[in-house]
Amino acid sequence: MIATRPADTAAPAAEIEETGTPVEDKLYNVRFKTDETASHLVIVNDQQCVECSDKPCTFFCPVNVYKWEPGVQRITVGYEKCVECGACRIGCPPHNIAWRYPRGGFGMQYKNG
Repeated sequence: MIATRPADTAAPAAEIEETGTPVEDKLYNVRFKTDETASHLVIVNDQQCVECSDKPCTFFCPVNVYKWEPGVQRITVGYEKCVECGACRIGCPPHNIAWRYPRGGFGMQYKNG
């Protein structure tokens, strides 16, 4: 059972403010050193994405790395902003996304810790 706050109880001001903060603002101090030679995220079979009715990869990624392009009938991968959470390894039902850590020296770089 999920505990919920009664409807007549007001949420604390800090919680209200946190809800409205975009992910991009929260990740401001995180940098990604891009490996121009190879992506660490690869769509294995483009045709499988075309046949996928739900396209869950377009909404389970916390930073919207995957985007469905209806004009060309394919998923585009913006790996430059990936936070390496690994959600795509388990979120794609046919496991059509090959995910690996970036090469040494590339990927996420945290400014304060």
